[in-house]
Amino acid sequence: MKRMQMIEEAKNKIAGETDHQPEIGLILGSGLGDLAKEIEEAVVVPYGKIPHFPVSTVEGHAGQLVIGKLGGKTVVAMQGRFHFYEGYSQQEVVFPVYVMKALGIRMLIATNAAGGMNANFRPGDLMVITDHLNMTGSNPLIGPNEEELGPRFPDMSAAYTPELRELAFLVARKQDVQLQQGVYAGVSGPTYMTPAELIMLRNLGADAIGMSTVPEVIAARHAGLQVLGISCITDMAIGEELEPLTHEQVVEVANRTKPRFMTFIKGILEEVSIG
Repeated sequence: MKRMQMIEEAKNKIAGETDHQPEIGLILGSGLGDLAKEIEEAVVVPYGKIPHFPVSTVEGHAGQLVIGKLGGKTVVAMQGRFHFYEGYSQQEVVFPVYVMKALGIRMLIATNAAGGMNANFRPGDLMVITDHLNMTGSNPLIGPNEEELGPRFPDMSAAYTPELRELAFLVARKQDVQLQQGVYAGVSGPTYMTPAELIMLRNLGADAIGMSTVPEVIAARHAGLQVLGISCITDMAIGEELEPLTHEQVVEVANRTKPRFMTFIKGILEEVSIG
């Protein structure tokens, strides 16, 4: 079955569940899914009921779409995402991005929990992603290209929309939130990195590291969407000072940061203009 047909079947199922016409897509990372509880007039569609959708298997990822109003905008939120390390192909990981585009979104806000590699960061910081390093060893656009989805060779010179990054800093100033910015290194996981790997990635220019986001952003740019990326720094990943880390620790810090994170994202939604 062609991917366009699969996307259409998924879109039709979701559209049949709600009268909302989403303008903005949200991908909510580890421990950050509670933002979906703030959505008003919410319609919830479990991933298992959507044709061709993968199923999220990771703790902290609820595994459902939530569609409704947030910050005065109509949104579709992924409460839980899919990861390359779960055994899905990158094409499967990014399938929901194309479905959200088919539903009508023009902008994607992708969030994640990340390790901070910049010594100026602290756990609990929020970081605007300025650019990324794709260190996953793959790309969701490998294989035949369907021109209906996007061009064969998408431009990535401004993968993260500069105007949206500026807006994020405007909102941060209004809310008196200290906002970091930097380059996100996307790796495959599921292991956390060794000290030598972290030192290498920092030397390559990375400020934060995680196991998601990069494939979805590539697909979003392929589909012509504006993109804003926000990382919640949950731990410090500095090779020379590395300490043992668990997923539970990551989720715990993300949970502590949640109120500030949710207020920040709602502030962005209130201010953003969908052109």
